[in-house]
Amino acid sequence: MKQRGRHRRRRRGRAVRATLAAAALALTGAATMISASQATVADDPGALKPLTSAAETDALRLTEHRVPAAWLDRLSSAMGEPVGVDAVLDSADRTLRGAADCTTGEREALPVSPAATRAYCWDDADTAGWRPGAVTTSGDAEADGRWGAHRVVLSAWSRDDGTPEGGLARVSFVDADDAGRLSYASALLAVPVDGGQDYRGLASPVSGMVWYQDKLLVTSGAGDREALFVYDMDRIQRVTTRADAVGRVPGGWAANGHPYVLPAVASYRLSAADGAARPGAISLDRSTVPAGLVASERVSAEGDRPTRLWRYAFSTDPARSGLPAADSAGRVEAVEAYETGAAEVGGVLSHRPPGADRSDWYLGRAAGGQNGRGTLWRLDTEGARAVECGADHSQRCWSRPAGSLSHWAQTGEVWSQSGHMLFAVPLRSVEDALH
Repeated sequence: MKQRGRHRRRRRGRAVRATLAAAALALTGAATMISASQATVADDPGALKPLTSAAETDALRLTEHRVPAAWLDRLSSAMGEPVGVDAVLDSADRTLRGAADCTTGEREALPVSPAATRAYCWDDADTAGWRPGAVTTSGDAEADGRWGAHRVVLSAWSRDDGTPEGGLARVSFVDADDAGRLSYASALLAVPVDGGQDYRGLASPVSGMVWYQDKLLVTSGAGDREALFVYDMDRIQRVTTRADAVGRVPGGWAANGHPYVLPAVASYRLSAADGAARPGAISLDRSTVPAGLVASERVSAEGDRPTRLWRYAFSTDPARSGLPAADSAGRVEAVEAYETGAAEVGGVLSHRPPGADRSDWYLGRAAGGQNGRGTLWRLDTEGARAVECGADHSQRCWSRPAGSLSHWAQTGEVWSQSGHMLFAVPLRSVEDALH
């Protein structure tokens, strides 16, 4: 079971090794120079436009569907007592490489500006055939930034497994207590079926992910009626075989070779309104009361409509820990919404500076067609500004490609993932680059 703030802290946070920090800084400065074809880009998305009409906000509504408790109990009865995050971290048997040990090609995915102050790359053998997805941290989960005694980073991955269902998704649990040595273990994301007698893999790339309190919310791809799936961090199940299969197998349970599986406990279905908005990137905003789940949709650069950004409020009811606020019918309404001219949004953040009366929105935008470096923008209702770099003031300064964004409020860092690189940038550095 979870061992959160009520447990005694283990203060193992050591200073980042000098060689690691130097390498993380140097690798961004030495990244491949931006070509002439990526010179200053005049694609200012302009100021955010508030959405207020019923027709506009109805398209953002979600409806909650809980997996019956009897299904979950039946599954845990068959598989054994669920475990928590600590058990997964204690079994971490793989290690990320520090920035100095990453290849030049891997480091090219890092931002040019602002520079990453922490950077790591993944085990090639473990990630072969898997595509990187969203990132969230224990800085989202708890106000003190720790899950029990641990600092934790969660990294999502997906792949097409060649089946009619369309793919698999997993989450790697990274023990980040020692900044010089990050170890991890992974759990397959699943959905209970057949009344809890079995489960299937989540057939979706995870482009957005938020860990809030004891719940993990992940986005669902376009092939599913569900917009978000919810996982309970106290309901992680151990499997009994490392077989490549998923679900019940002769003599036990499998999760495509992974030691753990997370069965979904709820989902949120898209609105029936015309033009319903599917969350593509999501993140947690701890700067509002209550905390907010912010979302953006993915609109192609060739699209003929604006991109929507919006916010749901998290519930303050202890019986609904980690879930968005919903009415008696399970409807979740957006409490704030905007349109922007920004396309190809790969990451979204919202943050209200102390004393400010409005939030700043940060968007990581992919280059058209996913090629080349992304751009990082800050927007509000008065205008937009991009990070610039190089003598030509190019806006193509962000990661290649632009991935999800997660703000670790307690450390002031923004975490992201691009290619095989997991990295962090101080939010203060982002602000400095914008000025």
